[in-house]
Amino acid sequence: MNTLTDTAVAAVHVNGQIVVRMESGAEIRFPVAANPRLARGTTRQSNRIEISPFGLHWPELDEDLSFRGLLEDDHGQFQKKSKTCTPIRFIHKCACRSKSATNGYSSVKGQVD
Repeated sequence: MNTLTDTAVAAVHVNGQIVVRMESGAEIRFPVAANPRLARGTTRQSNRIEISPFGLHWPELDEDLSFRGLLEDDHGQFQKKSKTCTPIRFIHKCACRSKSATNGYSSVKGQVD
């Protein structure tokens, strides 16, 4: 059985994406539009994210997504994966270098351009 060994420390809605910051400095991101319930919610509703050891919860939208599912590119609501949907992105920030390693994506103060 695989286990998630990293811990989520923050989750925010930024520029149409949900960004989950992990304790290691890595980030998991996916587009809000990939989930019908999140897509129908207001910005205020999608910004109210609760973090549990197993995933994310949006109380006002009655939506829950597991970290395991997100890591498997499953954004919930039994939606078929769309070729037009932006895939999940992992961004690892390396503390051992002056510039963060971002796998081709730039990052400023924890937010992606």
